[in-house]
Amino acid sequence: MVSRDYSEIITLSQRYLDMIAREELTGAEKDALVKETVEGFRDHVNPGFLEYRKSVSTDYTSVEWKDGGATFVDVYGKEFIDCLGGYGIYNVGHRHPKVLEAVINQLKRQALHSQELLDPLRALLAKLLAALTPGDLKYVFFTNSGTESVEGALKFARMATGRKSFIATTRAFHGKSLGSLTGTAKGVFRQPFLPLVPGFHHVPYGDAGAIEMMLESCALTGEPVAAVLLEPIQGEGGVIVPPDDYLPQVRELCDHYGALLILDEVQTGMGRTGKMFACEHVNVVPDILCLAKALGGGVMPIGAIVAREKIWDKLIDNPFLHTTTFGGNPVCCAAAIATINVLLEEKLPERAAESGKYLMGELRKVVSRYPAVVQELRGRGLMIGIEFQTNELGYEVAKGLFKYGVLVAGTLINAKSIRIEPPLTISREQMDQVVERLDKVLAEVDQMARAAGM
Repeated sequence: MVSRDYSEIITLSQRYLDMIAREELTGAEKDALVKETVEGFRDHVNPGFLEYRKSVSTDYTSVEWKDGGATFVDVYGKEFIDCLGGYGIYNVGHRHPKVLEAVINQLKRQALHSQELLDPLRALLAKLLAALTPGDLKYVFFTNSGTESVEGALKFARMATGRKSFIATTRAFHGKSLGSLTGTAKGVFRQPFLPLVPGFHHVPYGDAGAIEMMLESCALTGEPVAAVLLEPIQGEGGVIVPPDDYLPQVRELCDHYGALLILDEVQTGMGRTGKMFACEHVNVVPDILCLAKALGGGVMPIGAIVAREKIWDKLIDNPFLHTTTFGGNPVCCAAAIATINVLLEEKLPERAAESGKYLMGELRKVVSRYPAVVQELRGRGLMIGIEFQTNELGYEVAKGLFKYGVLVAGTLINAKSIRIEPPLTISREQMDQVVERLDKVLAEVDQMARAAGM
């Protein structure tokens, strides 16, 4: 057997560790880092991501380096106001001191749990979530991500009801693992992996009548529905806010037909829309609530499935029916406990409602001046979507905002829309800067579009 020489890997990894330990790099070191990062994406991560960055930025080689509050800085020191929020993870801001402190304190004691003994932070966080979530939601299963939360919720719905069918909606996004992808609605994500999980039916979002027809049809054909899977506000679909009576009607329909209601609050939860959970705007309690993204405070990855007691019966009989190695680990639980404390202590859901009202008002003044570019502005709290007349115009606006130091991104299902989802800690001054820079970009894109006859 030939022995491998790992000396080069040891040298490289040590150089990387030395770089991680440094707060600042020299100019030459910055240049080298950018070069090596681009090469790494091209040769070992995915060159397609580099092509995507070219379409939505004026410098596709921009390498992020550090962050704080509502901003982050690239390796050369350019500051960006974060209006993307890591697709919704930075609700309490970047590197909130209380979240960082909790993580560091837990790391000093223990990083991961044994899997066998009782780990305290999982129990304590579950208690907090049971108290925080609406209605009689009681039991919690911890995951590492939103897609795992949805995947587990689908399993639990089948387990609890004995039924196999599900109803989801068009333009929905629930993740990309096999089950959650089946609930997701965009064909380009689904087609390479067909056939997916059988028994899913998609109906138009925001139309309770369509759900009623499908529930009735499934019941009549001998395929009663286990659960209806919905986002209270569609995030990746383009920040689509349904009518106020939509979720209450769906709740009644689920009760009538014996189906469970699963609400995917992975993006809308933890204060984003002006309430701790978006379903609270219309006083609806789901049977199963899916969380992730902002639950870890933008510091650690953690998700959760929170459910009514009846859902847990078979899991209580056999707690090993559904397990995870890293879900609910002590470090992530510490981050989530601190996040809940910060959200409540700093009244961030209320702040999201106030800031969202102000920002929407200011944005509406600006976008109304460019009807040839902007089709619609919509949202709730600090979950805001801007839909453009064409995909190309949206890309140009994203590029322009990048140039002026504002980070945005499109939505995965609706390519014509970009999201405005800043940390809930964003200041009034920063919001004004975003509006001012967007006005400048829209004027430039409008002029460009007219010159090109678009």
